[in-house]
Amino acid sequence: MEQKQHDLVIIGAGPGGYVAAIRGAQLGLNVACVEKEQDLGGTCLRIGCIPSKALLESSELFWRAKEDFSQHGIHAKDLQFDLPAIMARKEKTVKVLSKGVESLFRKNKISRYAGTGRIVEPGQVLVDTKDGAIDLKSRYILIATGSKPATLPHINLDGDRVATSTEALSYKEVPGRLVVIGAGAVGLEIGSVWKRLGAKVTVLEVMDRILPEMDRDIARDAMKLLEKQGLEFQLVSRVTGVGVKGNQCMVEWEGNEPTLCDRVLVAVGRLPCTDGLDLESLSIKTDKKGYISVDKNYVTSAAGIYAIGDVVGGPMLAHKAQEEGIACVEHMVTGYGHVDYHTIPNVVYTHPEIASVGKTEDELKRDGTDYRSGLFPFRANGRAHTLGQTEGKVKVLADAKSDRLLGVHILGARAGDLIAEAATAMNFAASSEDIARSCHAHPTLPEALREAALAVAGRAIHF
Repeated sequence: MEQKQHDLVIIGAGPGGYVAAIRGAQLGLNVACVEKEQDLGGTCLRIGCIPSKALLESSELFWRAKEDFSQHGIHAKDLQFDLPAIMARKEKTVKVLSKGVESLFRKNKISRYAGTGRIVEPGQVLVDTKDGAIDLKSRYILIATGSKPATLPHINLDGDRVATSTEALSYKEVPGRLVVIGAGAVGLEIGSVWKRLGAKVTVLEVMDRILPEMDRDIARDAMKLLEKQGLEFQLVSRVTGVGVKGNQCMVEWEGNEPTLCDRVLVAVGRLPCTDGLDLESLSIKTDKKGYISVDKNYVTSAAGIYAIGDVVGGPMLAHKAQEEGIACVEHMVTGYGHVDYHTIPNVVYTHPEIASVGKTEDELKRDGTDYRSGLFPFRANGRAHTLGQTEGKVKVLADAKSDRLLGVHILGARAGDLIAEAATAMNFAASSEDIARSCHAHPTLPEALREAALAVAGRAIHF
């Protein structure tokens, strides 16, 4: 059996794993990364964030050309889309970015092993490849194996008619009717894609609201806008079963007649992916949901073995995994690594976008925090009017005494870009006054954030 020696072996080449590998190499470690898939980049790049955003962009352009461009004096007749071409563009985008990760590995002299990694004991990883097993010895081992789609006990996924986001990103034709189970980010984004391309989309959600991780006020307004676009929502709806007969599905849910549809997308969250790692034999502790337990420096209960990203729980976000990967490796080498979990932004790429960082109002009320809020609608922003996208608003939450920013929530055009300023400000413990006193270019959408910050003290200029 071939043997190799490294300082750090990372299992998983998703956002957390490959970023940790690069940072480790920058810090002088001899790094290896084990990945079972041919393409690097993990779920996010291959079958998650990147392909979904590619489809969202293509479908939004089509939808806006059909429904929205007339306000700009642009009239498109006999407008059509080419679904194979849309899918080809998505796949090309994924390939280009995956090849980019490969080039970064070469640039940083990171050894890549294509196969399935299993931790034999601390300091040893066995990789099963198509050409045989490779024995890797390493001082540090980092688990970055990510997550997989969850399902419900009474739903059998067939990978075709009843499937997860993975399959829904590659439908060969537009479903006549699509039922989405789950009103989180994944369900709303993929549901939006197929609605724009002509599907009738019904979203079933067991809770009394959509986007439970977002500010309630913002989520309520977002639902109204999505309903205007044609998405149908059925809240407080518990699915009890899904059957398939031929090319049709039957969705059963409490208190309602069964619903017939062409396809069902199950988007009820994700679970840690620890298959094949044999954690029990290593005495690596997990919680009741299967997430790996780690300390503040991402060390597991087994000496020399670390874990980051989706597999340790918390917000299942690519950028969260990246930050943890960097902090983890920096702690290995320098003794210090830190992630501020209060300033990790979250974005939902519907139209308009929804973005959030920090505490929601519900959380502040629950914690008994005395706070002030400032609101500013995009309909009062000049740049939003020139874009023809005036829906939504910005909400700024600040401590009532210190004025320190506690949370920022945005529903509106390019919210995913706008939230970066808020996250940066919060990372430096800024106050709403700090944003309010910062000059923002005119006319721009970020002016709405400044105005909301001004509104915290009751002195918005344009509203």
